[in-house]
Amino acid sequence: MFCFQCEQTARGTACTKSGVCGKRDTTAEIQDKFTGALVMLAKVSNRHPPTENSRRIIREGLYITGTNVNFDDAVIKSCIDEAHKERIALFAASATCDDFDMNKVWEADEDARSLKSLILFGIRGIAAYACHAAVLGFTNAEMDGFFCKALEAVANTEITMDELLPLVMETGKVNLLCMELLDKANTETYGKPTPVTVPLTIEKGPFIVISGHDLRDLKLLLEQSKGWGVNIYTHGEMLPAHGYPALKAYPQLKGNFGTAWQNQQKEFDGIPGAVLFTTNCIQPPKDSYRDRVFTTAEVGFPGLVHIDEKKDFTAVINKALELGGYKTDTSMTGINGGKTVTTGYAHDVILENADTIIEAVKAGVIKHFFLVGGCDGAQPGRNYYTDFVKATPKDTVVLTLACGKYRFNDLDIGSIGPFPRIMDMGQCNDAYSAIKVALALADAFKCGVNELPLSLILSWYEQKAVAILLTLLHLGIKNIRLGPSLPAFVSRNVLKYLVEHFNIRPVIAAKKDLADILGK
Repeated sequence: MFCFQCEQTARGTACTKSGVCGKRDTTAEIQDKFTGALVMLAKVSNRHPPTENSRRIIREGLYITGTNVNFDDAVIKSCIDEAHKERIALFAASATCDDFDMNKVWEADEDARSLKSLILFGIRGIAAYACHAAVLGFTNAEMDGFFCKALEAVANTEITMDELLPLVMETGKVNLLCMELLDKANTETYGKPTPVTVPLTIEKGPFIVISGHDLRDLKLLLEQSKGWGVNIYTHGEMLPAHGYPALKAYPQLKGNFGTAWQNQQKEFDGIPGAVLFTTNCIQPPKDSYRDRVFTTAEVGFPGLVHIDEKKDFTAVINKALELGGYKTDTSMTGINGGKTVTTGYAHDVILENADTIIEAVKAGVIKHFFLVGGCDGAQPGRNYYTDFVKATPKDTVVLTLACGKYRFNDLDIGSIGPFPRIMDMGQCNDAYSAIKVALALADAFKCGVNELPLSLILSWYEQKAVAILLTLLHLGIKNIRLGPSLPAFVSRNVLKYLVEHFNIRPVIAAKKDLADILGK
């Protein structure tokens, strides 16, 4: 196997025997074969009018091959068969073509491989967001068309660096389009998020923990669990669901269970409740809770019960009733000991209070904004983000999003006027909220985004973070600090280009970086 698409890749270079994420070498090989099948389907789709089915297969296929999404070889093999059938349906002559061999990418010149990896991993991240929007009925033909264009470019052994670089930036542009689409899908379906304080206490009695990112699955679970006496708790990136009016209206949506995704094997150990994974971030389950974990949508793991597209969650509810839950209320404190967290500070909330924020900046009450967010992970060095937030001055605001916030979102670092100093803007895809706020502030102060008193301190783990980074580069945003380590798939020459054109730099030490940013 050869896999270096996530931050925890072995030795900081690549997983070659088995995945640090728990992926077996056989699964990695099948995922590469599936990607090769998607390449050939994309080539046909670029030359013949694609069907909605081919668009779906490519969209979902890109997502399935991401990190911590699907570990089930049998499921991936069936996806390969489906891709082959669709290719034949589009253009029968293509049935004689073999699937593209991904080793041609992994064994290519390191700079070409680096740029192709940025494109491939970027579209895998975009596809995740596109799948969340698609289940709500929101799709975009331009975006699906770019998936095909990008896949063909990744497989092109003759393509030049000068041709790949614009595609890297276009990947960021398309991700912005996708995040905007998903934001529209979520807010039109569930309402605009509003700030809410979420308890970390699990009440006694039967309960279900829902993890991932898919709000539709949560809505369906809430609807189906009405009247059963089963409480629902979010986990990981589901936390921002508490801010949506149509979701928090359900009284059985009680609070948040645990912290970030990488702690699940410890936090779910012997859990007396059921767990439903709706999207990526599943880890191989331990025997102590394997029998109570369910998957749905693109997520899969051998031996677990999978809820199909009919979305009948009766088995999940029954398992929660069978297990009975905790006998007394149980505290699930945050990493720093906090008992509550807040969320719901999406772009609408902040922009509705833009005048207050702008006046606070002009009066010197707010001196600086920090966007500290991104993916969390298990690798050493991520305490940097906790230390950074703790060290921020009292006249600064910390905006955050994605699961990286679990490093510090239970801290009480005070308020500025009517606002808490830590404002959770949502899931990773809600980077769109941060972008909207930054652009609005730049417009209000009649300056460029890079001239704002705003610094981006980002953590990355997997492909959605790659897509967001490319969006920021597409927008020309500079001086991003990235950690806890730089991607293994970024070659020295590509890194040199990013440093020279965007001044990207690695995180070093929290207090040193903070002093450098504030000029102290």
